[in-house]
Amino acid sequence: MSDDALKESQEGLYEHHKFIASEGQEPLRVDKFLMNFIENATRNKIQQAIKSGNVLVNDTLVKSNHKVKPFDEVRVVLAHPPHENLLVAEDIPLDIIYEDDDLLVVNKPAGMVVHPGHGNYSGTLVNGLIHHIENLPANSNERPGLVHRIDKDTSGLLVVAKTEQAMTHLANQFYDRTSTRKYIALVWGNMDADEGTITGHVGRSFKNRLQMDVFPEGDYGKHAVTHYKVLERFSYVTLVECKLETGRTHQIRAHFKYIGHTLFNDSRYGGERILKGTTFTKYKQFVDNCFKILPRQALHAKTLGFEHPTTKKWMQFDSEIPEDIQLCLDKWRNYTVNQKG
Repeated sequence: MSDDALKESQEGLYEHHKFIASEGQEPLRVDKFLMNFIENATRNKIQQAIKSGNVLVNDTLVKSNHKVKPFDEVRVVLAHPPHENLLVAEDIPLDIIYEDDDLLVVNKPAGMVVHPGHGNYSGTLVNGLIHHIENLPANSNERPGLVHRIDKDTSGLLVVAKTEQAMTHLANQFYDRTSTRKYIALVWGNMDADEGTITGHVGRSFKNRLQMDVFPEGDYGKHAVTHYKVLERFSYVTLVECKLETGRTHQIRAHFKYIGHTLFNDSRYGGERILKGTTFTKYKQFVDNCFKILPRQALHAKTLGFEHPTTKKWMQFDSEIPEDIQLCLDKWRNYTVNQKG
């Protein structure tokens, strides 16, 4: 295709994604490469985008089998702006556990995306919030009211600011690490220590951009600290409480994989495989049943504390362990008791 024809073919298109392949990128089909970079995108959708002429490597249209090499620039362009009509108010039921004129605290269920983005243009927490509250303060164009976030398949507590003053005050507390955030997580393996601290910079993986890696030398990523305490042991898995000193993307998930204790059924980090235990068929069937009961990573944002932006009083909220995690824990308790018996 000539430069003029290529330019004409791109008229009216908007860049949605742009990725630069790393220096260590091994030759990889462009459809597989994009699968590693674009969250919630299926291979079929990516291949359709390629067939439609919406994927370019170094400004050249390519086919699905084109191999991406180090330093290649991969772009995805579509006919609509990246954030067109993302902020649509939707009447979505919200589990609000506290609300006043300044803020609200919501208990987000697993499976709900926090804010609109690629592949999730509706049904998000933000879509429900802007239906519930008018004129939420802006954080960025797609995240009004949000002071912090948790992953789609992580359940638990979030604080939402209803005014600009509350947004500033609460955001400063998270930045200054004066807020309190505690999670419960079920991790693979029997942890050696009853409590400890994991320290290591967390940054986007060079090999899979949907994952975060730990960079202990501090040469990449952002400083991250997770304190943990063992709550219960179940032979091959351990229930831990995690207290965040910093709040990096996927911090708990990346930190625990780094120390060899990947979160139970965390498919993005390899926790959906049997990482610890026996080779007995009954054990494998038991774990598979646990996966069916808990079809997501075993992580819940249980406790949230902060200073109220207006009254200056300390507020702390605690949530119940959700049913899917509770049922999984019950199965592990019964399994452990039967093994000892």
